[in-house]
This record gives sequence, C-alpha cells and structure tokens, in this order.
Amino acid sequence: MDFQDYYALLSLYADYTAVVDNGEWDKWPDFFTDDCVYRLQPRENYERGLPLATLSFESKGMLKDRVFGIRETLFHDPYYQRHIVGAPLVRQADSERIVAEANYAVLRTKPDQLTDVLNTGRYLDTIVRTPQGLRFASRLCIFDSEMIPNSLIYPI
Repeated sequence: MDFQDYYALLSLYADYTAVVDNGEWDKWPDFFTDDCVYRLQPRENYERGLPLATLSFESKGMLKDRVFGIRETLFHDPYYQRHIVGAPLVRQADSERIVAEANYAVLRTKPDQLTDVLNTGRYLDTIVRTPQGLRFASRLCIFDSEMIPNSLIYPI
C-alpha cells in the first residue's frame, strides 16, 4: 500500500468520525456500499463466532432507515458523542479492497452531566475502491464490555 492509498484510508476514517460526531446523519450512509454490512457486536460473541449483535444492518437502505429512526422516531435524552480513533492497521490490501482495523473510544456528553465513556472496542473493516472513493463494504464495531447503555442511538 502506497502513501496516497494510506492517506485516503486515513481521510475515510477522519471524515466518518467527523460526520458521526457532528450529527450529520444524512451523510452517514454515503460512507458505505449499497450491499454493505454494519454490525455492532460484543467481543465475546464475535470471538465465539456467535451471530447475535446489538445492531446489525445489511444494506445502505437499512442504514438510511436507521437515520430516519434517529431523526423521527427514537426518543431519548439528547447527548453529544466524540470518537477517538487510533491509526488504522492495514491487514491486507490489493487493487480492489483494503482490510483494516482500528481501536476506538466513544465518549458521551449529556448537556447537564459530566462526560462518560459510552463504548470502546475496535473496528474491523473491509473497504473497497469505488468511483466515488473508498467506501466501507463491511464495518464491524466489536465492543469490549458486555455492559452497554440500555440503548445505543447513534452510530459508533
């Protein structure tokens, strides 16, 4: 993988994080291919090969449905989230796809409370080259703790 490709990968991660942290939900599905997989799964289930996931979407259409839910149907106390994402570690790369992983921590701040840790784990990503640039074909968010808030509203 050359510097230009690695820089494009870094930009994908940074742009994704900025969109999610800024609540630009309509832009979130555009980071994915039409037939993508987005899954938020506990580490224990992932490591045991168990399919149960906290969130599991299998197309860009399902991501758009989630955006509709965030905007129109989910009621919750408002909060901000902030991602801290490590540099991606490239596991495999060729002319069509990149397989990478990165550690993440997501902080949550409610307007009237101190900031707390919402979720930590690692991304396991399969990224493909498209005419529009790099896009996630698969993003697995494997979180470390079995304890999570009673609802996760926003994408991780």
